[in-house]
Amino acid sequence: MAGALRLGTRGSALALAQAEAVSRALGGAEVVVVRTADGDAGDKSRFVRGVEEALLAGEVDVGVHSGKDLPGELPDGLEIVAVPGREDPADAYLGGAARLADVPEGARVGTSSLRRRSQLLALRPDLEVVELHGNVDTRIAKLEAGECDGIVLAVAGLRRLGREDEAAFAFAFEEMTPAAGQGALALEARAGDERAIRTAGRLLDSAASLELTAERAATVALGADCHTPVGVLARARGDELTIDGYAGLPDGSDWVRDTVSGPAADARELGAALAERMLAAGAADILERTGAQS
Repeated sequence: MAGALRLGTRGSALALAQAEAVSRALGGAEVVVVRTADGDAGDKSRFVRGVEEALLAGEVDVGVHSGKDLPGELPDGLEIVAVPGREDPADAYLGGAARLADVPEGARVGTSSLRRRSQLLALRPDLEVVELHGNVDTRIAKLEAGECDGIVLAVAGLRRLGREDEAAFAFAFEEMTPAAGQGALALEARAGDERAIRTAGRLLDSAASLELTAERAATVALGADCHTPVGVLARARGDELTIDGYAGLPDGSDWVRDTVSGPAADARELGAALAERMLAAGAADILERTGAQS
């Protein structure tokens, strides 16, 4: 008889919380920490690759990833086999303010994300956006130590760590378009591994899967990655899918926003269509200029 399904994850508190939630949802699975040389979250592809290498080597059966960390192109032999129900994809502000308009002029706001930096400065060019690295606990500790006046983190990560109450407010999607895949988990397995595919497939949420498919398609078509100031959010409502996109310069001085809607069954095509519209509207030029600012 086969043993418990082995879930591969990196060892951060958030990654472990996500993997343990998947284990519970499956009625019990072994959580295997894959040691990766990630250090900081600056190069997210490194710790994704570590889990994928363990998958390909047969050391784990299913990789548990944050949807926003998974690169657009997967290695040969691996596939996304399930996307569980999605957490809130919004970004949250932590600091002494009830809304962005209440953040004091010239306040120091910490984030390591060019996407967040771009949208913050597009809305509030007076802010001083400063580099802030580390895991969720480290970033909150730096805020509490007075290294900055506020920080921006994902609502989903705060909820999964039981720290949602520390958020001052969540940004409206019209203010800050989330990263593609933010709030979603992607379960990855070896193609042809019927047991892993069947077992993980029990957690498939159709709406979340369609949203992630659309967002990943748009990101790939834009030529973006997790370091690019690009946000994409798809929302499935019944048979309809709406996708919002943002691309801007890191300093927020130039940006493009667009929205497309259509049948949810055409998620991949709608994502590509959004990217095509955005590129034609100026995103191509903006993304080309981004390299000079980042």
